[in-house]
Amino acid sequence: MVQLVHPATEDISLAGVLAALSDPMRLRIVKALLEQADCVSMSCTAAAPCPAMAKSTLSNHFRVLREAGLVRTTKKGVEHRNVVREADLDARFPGLLKSILAHAE
Repeated sequence: MVQLVHPATEDISLAGVLAALSDPMRLRIVKALLEQADCVSMSCTAAAPCPAMAKSTLSNHFRVLREAGLVRTTKKGVEHRNVVREADLDARFPGLLKSILAHAE
């Protein structure tokens, strides 16, 4: 079974967060996850920025987001469920995520 790597809050780096969000597709994934207020988490395919994206590409985007500390991924059956680590990001870099998303429009 594959172990999913999630950095501790204190190990989340500004450079890692900014590098992960520099890709427009990953930025769209994070926005999609945050827009689902009624949903605790989303599967990778539900958060995909475009339905035609290859699963391998989507998996890579989620790996980058996860390793940067932006999302937490849990396995539920055969699905990987994702949620943005808002509290951890705000604890580490207050207001950064909201500011990036506000200016990404």
